[in-house]
Amino acid sequence: MNIVNEETIRYKLEQREIDNLSEYATKSRFSKGRKRPIEECSLRTCFQRDRDRILHSKAFRRLKHKTQVFLSPFDDHFRTRLTHTLEVSQIGRTIARALDLNEDLVEAISLGHDLGHTPFGHCGEGVLDELVKGGFHHNIQSVRVVEVLENLNLCQETIDGILTHTWGYTPKTPEAQVVQLADKIAYINHDIEDSVRAGIIVENDLPKDCIKYFSSIQSKRLNKMITEIITNSLGKPNVAMSEEGWHYTTKLRQWMFDNVYIDSPAKLEEEKARKVIRELFFLYCEMLKPVCEESKIERIVTDYISGMTDRFAVERFKDHFVPEGLKLTTKDDYLFKLAKVID
Repeated sequence: MNIVNEETIRYKLEQREIDNLSEYATKSRFSKGRKRPIEECSLRTCFQRDRDRILHSKAFRRLKHKTQVFLSPFDDHFRTRLTHTLEVSQIGRTIARALDLNEDLVEAISLGHDLGHTPFGHCGEGVLDELVKGGFHHNIQSVRVVEVLENLNLCQETIDGILTHTWGYTPKTPEAQVVQLADKIAYINHDIEDSVRAGIIVENDLPKDCIKYFSSIQSKRLNKMITEIITNSLGKPNVAMSEEGWHYTTKLRQWMFDNVYIDSPAKLEEEKARKVIRELFFLYCEMLKPVCEESKIERIVTDYISGMTDRFAVERFKDHFVPEGLKLTTKDDYLFKLAKVID
């Protein structure tokens, strides 16, 4: 619960939200709060503070070396998980500003939504999903990152948005609804651009009715999708794209799955990536048996591997499975550190 002090800059910012934002917007003064109460900042609202905590987290920094679609590309212009996150944030803030929603909450959710993603993108997520009892989902792991592994003590609204950014979840705030849509818009469009850059597709390969509706030019397609959300959501409690726009958006997404995300040149290295994750998982489970309760081992190994960057995972695989000269130290110290702190 926020402690109101009318002399602080935070109070003025909170009052500005109340006076200027939509009646449906989530106001920081009325946040449901954090699991552990803390002294409020005199300069920032609670959602601004969440954003800053995420920005300064180790998990956020690691996103720069995690795959979006193309595994460890040599071309610096391909997206990584970090640049995807920044694009989601930009799209989300544009929508929130136009709808008079809480931009700070949208930004916090956007920046935190993929913190739990594995190395090697959805390929890595798929391997852990097969290996872990009960499965593995990056949105749930993202919540675990902010609540347990980095202990950021975020507001309930931010955590809900991180959890519900993916398909099949119902967000509790309009700001979380914005991020759920912004995530889809971002990856559909930038993955098309990256696939064209890689020579896997050309713009004219896209479904003709989608091109006719959105345009084959990325900037126009992006603008059309964003505009459709805004015009369809003005003055309404829920944020959604028009029915027709959503039809073509989901058709475009499915086309990308059929032609790029599955069984394309972009996926040629994935079996190698799957082997890296799989072998490390089994190895670390064995390594922990002498020092850790068996019931905790799988959880610890999952946390450790899912937090790795692509290159760190490859280096650990080389350390353990590729012959080299004499080594005197191990580089898996954090694995054993997790074994001591995970409940």
